[in-house]
Amino acid sequence: MTTRDRQPIGRDYQLMVGALAEASRRREAELSGAEQAYQDNASQAAGELARAEGDALSADRWAGAAAAQVLDVDREAARLWDQLRRARGIRMRSLGEVPEPVPVDALPRVALPRTPTPADATVSTPASDSPRVLLARAASRIDVTVSPAGRRAMPRWALPLLPMVGALVAALAGLVASGLVTFGSTGIWGGPVLRVLGWLAFLVAPSAGVPVAAMSAHRWLQAKLDIGGIGLTLLGGMVAATLMSLAFAATH
Repeated sequence: MTTRDRQPIGRDYQLMVGALAEASRRREAELSGAEQAYQDNASQAAGELARAEGDALSADRWAGAAAAQVLDVDREAARLWDQLRRARGIRMRSLGEVPEPVPVDALPRVALPRTPTPADATVSTPASDSPRVLLARAASRIDVTVSPAGRRAMPRWALPLLPMVGALVAALAGLVASGLVTFGSTGIWGGPVLRVLGWLAFLVAPSAGVPVAAMSAHRWLQAKLDIGGIGLTLLGGMVAATLMSLAFAATH
């Protein structure tokens, strides 16, 4: 066999080697692309997993804070309800136990967010509608409208004024009573009725200053007129009414 006969075999071998090298390059390029795509997908999946874990942690914190707020609101509502039941009046005593909360299904969907969003941290419930503000408003109304008027006692500096108030009101009542008796004694029509009203005014004159003193203490001092204050007011009223009665008896 000559060299010319072996030459076609050499060309075929070179072609086969070239084709094998081209196939190896394509294989390496495809493997490199697949590896890069795997790395990119793995990084994207890891980032999404980290974000999902962060969202889950935020949701857990949000749920814990909401549960703590629910417990605080329930305790405060139970305390206010018990305070309202201890108030005076038959209607207050017949309130019964604390009513059950409204079922979740009955609430509007806008009040039940499925998942906390980033806007929850910035857009919160208005201050005027928050549960704590509403409970504080209810507590102030219970203190003002249900609790006895004036929780603290009369200040010491106001005690000497009570006999003067009692005496002043008793003197005014005595003047009205003497005027009724005098006017009823002139022989006009209905004179006996006026005289009876005048003598009744003499009877109530010593204690006429007690309601005036109580209202003044509640309105101006936010205090309660106790037994001692009532006694001082009656003392001043009795002294003034006695002097007015003696003076009226002396003139008649």
